[in-house]
Amino acid sequence: MKTKFINGVSSSPSMSLGLTLLVNENVLQVQPDIVNDCKDIIRPDEPDQQTKHKAYLWCKEFLHGAWKSIDEDDFQISVIRGGLSNKLFLCALPEKQPSFGDEPRNVLLRLYGEILQMSCNKRDSRKSNTENHFQGADAMVLESVMFAILAERELGPKLYGIFPQGRLEQFVPSRKLSTDELSVPGIFDEIAETITRFHGMRMPFNKEPKWLFGTMEKYMDQVLQLTFTREHHLRNFSRLLSFNLPQEMDSLKCLLESTPSPVVFCHNDLQEGNILLLSGRENTDRQRLMLIDFEYSSYNYRGFDIANFFCEWIYDYTYDKFPFFITNTKNYPTKAQQMHFFQSYLWESHAGFEHLSEEEQLKLKEDMLVEVNRFALASHFFWGLWSVIQAKISTIEFGYMEYAMARFDAYFELKKKLRV
Repeated sequence: MKTKFINGVSSSPSMSLGLTLLVNENVLQVQPDIVNDCKDIIRPDEPDQQTKHKAYLWCKEFLHGAWKSIDEDDFQISVIRGGLSNKLFLCALPEKQPSFGDEPRNVLLRLYGEILQMSCNKRDSRKSNTENHFQGADAMVLESVMFAILAERELGPKLYGIFPQGRLEQFVPSRKLSTDELSVPGIFDEIAETITRFHGMRMPFNKEPKWLFGTMEKYMDQVLQLTFTREHHLRNFSRLLSFNLPQEMDSLKCLLESTPSPVVFCHNDLQEGNILLLSGRENTDRQRLMLIDFEYSSYNYRGFDIANFFCEWIYDYTYDKFPFFITNTKNYPTKAQQMHFFQSYLWESHAGFEHLSEEEQLKLKEDMLVEVNRFALASHFFWGLWSVIQAKISTIEFGYMEYAMARFDAYFELKKKLRV
């Protein structure tokens, strides 16, 4: 999910599927709206009585140990987040209740919301309600399959229970990285290693790289149907349309089709808000981080995933005044930083890389430099289209149209620099 953190609240596209997983061992799924430790994220209000009763029964039926013996009056549940995509609750044993064994003292309850009942094509009037229903159901199945696979491989959170309405997951506090932490040498190196491991996963999903331009084509169709009435939106939107975006996207597609890039299992939304620092591991050298939010994950071109990570160095979403983000293109990784990343990536992913001569290693890194920076164009274009749609449909206080303009400005600036 492309998540912009705005005063602790995230926004997500209306077509989101709510897929949020972690890639690390013995760690918990944390919804991207959750950005601090438990004391900062738990809302004091309780759920309605019916939800509380169902949660109690699910915990008692799916969990072991002390969960089997607690009374409903002693069952503790707090609201973490409520929304269209997911509703999250923290369920906990009472402090006076001793543990019987290794059962968790608290768990995350995720209840699927309205978004998961909808298709990504819900705005397509040509789709019947029945067809949309089954597409939404398919999305939930795929999400559950991915979650279970990562849990089984110990690459994601433990899965304690799954049922039609939702699931019970492991819970561990953490915080998201800040934009400036992405370039901190130790963290930067671990991110490179984590991305490399993620790309090395074999997942039972369609291996054709259809996601990138397939999604952009859907976004483009929606953008071309939009209308705006607010003056500043209308002015910026008119400027965007003057770029002849469909023709520009065709040109971009031709460029990338001529740019070699391996197809791997990609995160597709690598940004600081989706990289969490585990509480208690801040001062360690390794296994401090986990990735979250795999909603966009799919087989895709390696270049896009790495380029997207590099592009996010430019944008800081913690600015507390409109448009609630700051752009600084000078923060884009230098060639030296990029080459360092490629060295780490190829060392882990390219068989026999360490045995190559310096000249051969340099050639592979130089090739990646061209590959990734061309795919950076796709990152700007993709999230530019996404943000135009958000400007129309989102109720979150964020300058989506301004962000779209920033991404397209960066696209044309980079295109000029690359001379493509």
